[in-house]
Amino acid sequence: MRIGVVSDTHGHVANTLAAVTMLESLEVERVLHCGDIGTETIPALFKPWPTDFVFGNCDFARDELAEAIKQAGKTNHDVFGDLEIAGRRIALLHSDDSRKFHEVCTNGKYDLVCYGHTHLAKLERMDSTLILNPGALYRANPHSLAIVDLETLYVEFVNL
Repeated sequence: MRIGVVSDTHGHVANTLAAVTMLESLEVERVLHCGDIGTETIPALFKPWPTDFVFGNCDFARDELAEAIKQAGKTNHDVFGDLEIAGRRIALLHSDDSRKFHEVCTNGKYDLVCYGHTHLAKLERMDSTLILNPGALYRANPHSLAIVDLETLYVEFVNL
């Protein structure tokens, strides 16, 4: 199974639509959004896939965002998602809570940790845990996302 991982849309519709077009061409089956959604228009743009969202530190209107996620038929995990997808345990968070971020990266419970916040694409491994920041769709150069093959845990960064 291939998933798309995005972060830090900050309500930027044009960049998010470019990412959606790219994700469609790359034939992903699910999308994870690592926070800083920005505005209520963003969740509906991910209509082609089951999509999991967490809030980031710039998601101030959380009640409105939660309602938009619900109306779009997507899943809201508040600030932390503990997911199992295709036999892989995945942590989904924004990483602005440094203690929680450190905990999930080092506790050995997760195959994959997906995070945002820094606007920098990054991939590292801590013991058996793969830690992935897909970069950002706004306030980044270049704008980027990531594709993860969950069977092999192969990660590909895609610049928009």
